Amino acid sequence: MTADAKPAAKRPRGRPKTSPLSRVEQLRRAKRAQRHRARELGFVDCPISIVQTDAEKLKFCARQPGFEHRLRAFLAENAIEVNQYENLNALCWNRTTRFIGAEEAFRLYERNWRHVDRKNMKNTERALIDRLTDQYGNGVLNV
Repeated sequence: MTADAKPAAKRPRGRPKTSPLSRVEQLRRAKRAQRHRARELGFVDCPISIVQTDAEKLKFCARQPGFEHRLRAFLAENAIEVNQYENLNALCWNRTTRFIGAEEAFRLYERNWRHVDRKNMKNTERALIDRLTDQYGNGVLNV
């Protein structure tokens, strides 16, 4: 290199800057917008603590086609919304939870059958009791 030669100008690394915001601020705003769009669509983050191998299986299954349908069926079978059933709601008068486990609901019906209004029971609740009886009572409701 001669004394007259100027060193070559350094090129900036990465993409050319298209925004006056820093990369960190751009990323923060993009993630915030993504969370906002998800909330508008009704999505909610649901963090759970499970064993790592189960978490990996869950992540894999979540990417499979039909996963949401199977998850909804599982939840409908195992988590019963108390307010949908008149007698169950009356039996849960002292509880503040919105949902109850299926087996717990069966045991509650069985224990408190004397308080169940069988004459005015809707067909949906009758079908629920029949399903729970088959699933947890081996077809027998001990009343």
